[in-house]
Amino acid sequence: MATRVNPMFIDDLDRFGAEDVKLCYQCGDCSTVCPHADEIYKFPRKSMRLLQMGLEHKIETTLEPWLCYYCGQCSEQCPREADPGETMMSLRRWLISRYDFTGIARLFFKSRLTEVLAIIVIALLTGIFLFYYGFSGGNIKIYDGEGAFLPSSFIHKFDLTIGAILAVFLLINAIHMWYLVMVKGTSFQVPWWLYIKELYQLPWHFLTQKRYAECEQKHEHPVFMPWLIHLGLMLGYVTMLILVMVFIEQLQSGPEIQWSVHIFGYLATIGLVAGTVYFIRNRLKKNYIQYKKSHSTDWVFVSLLFIIVLTGIGQHIFHRTGLYESANITYVIHLMAVVPWLFRMPFSKWAHLIYRPLAMYLAAIRREAILRREEVKDFYPVFIK
Repeated sequence: MATRVNPMFIDDLDRFGAEDVKLCYQCGDCSTVCPHADEIYKFPRKSMRLLQMGLEHKIETTLEPWLCYYCGQCSEQCPREADPGETMMSLRRWLISRYDFTGIARLFFKSRLTEVLAIIVIALLTGIFLFYYGFSGGNIKIYDGEGAFLPSSFIHKFDLTIGAILAVFLLINAIHMWYLVMVKGTSFQVPWWLYIKELYQLPWHFLTQKRYAECEQKHEHPVFMPWLIHLGLMLGYVTMLILVMVFIEQLQSGPEIQWSVHIFGYLATIGLVAGTVYFIRNRLKKNYIQYKKSHSTDWVFVSLLFIIVLTGIGQHIFHRTGLYESANITYVIHLMAVVPWLFRMPFSKWAHLIYRPLAMYLAAIRREAILRREEVKDFYPVFIK
């Protein structure tokens, strides 16, 4: 079967952030210095070559862009300043748009105006709905309990509804990713039991992001700070999401503090504050290679998260000090940022939260299948082609 080539692929990917791909002359220094590249997964060089050749259908079936954590060593080493690390980041944005069956991700990544307008519209609709609900059945001076402006029972149902919608989008997109990689992109049959054998990879990479820490192998520091900050931000977000989805009634009760629940909220807040401040500071100062360039979605990501963190802290302070009217108003503003943030999750950078560990899982399965296939081929070369 003939391989289809898209000569405009490089120009199209420019909108996703890859600006210097044409400078690459395939010296291979990037793959040499990368602590994660090996004989099976050859990146970033392989991805750069496929991109230069316009083989978009080959790239959409690969896992290499997800196996890169953008430590920046490849971009620092590149003699042509082709910035392969940023190209891998751009390919991840492009892959998110390919997995997405709605086409929304592609619109967001290619047009900052579209993404910002979508956020504003969803935020306004959320605010109108919440104020209408609150004034129609509650008192803005009551935070929770009987006659509350936004009772926790309502917020709980509201959160679960949004969560269910997100789960559907993410599940469909994740299945599409699996199909592209393991069915369309794999020329041999993968034993089903390998999916069970390597299943531990999913929670391991989701909860530890440990592969990112291994980027430090070629640095001088004992701990890779970007990994530590990234882990804190991710765990903070996941912890807060679980608290809001499951323990919202305990969070909204008060004004006394329920330490069995709130302690996790405080720890999550520390992680979120540290993460957002760290990323905003580095993107402004551009003091690391990873932050020399920032796609518009990167700024939307950290800016919206910063608003969510600040309004969440303000709401909590107002509630615990008895300023219930201010707490309710701040709560609505907080949710006006949270709802568009959640709805854009399957179509934005936060989708890494799902695709990255899934990619590690699928990569481990494919690696094991390839190695076993090569072992069999050594013994029975006539039957394995």
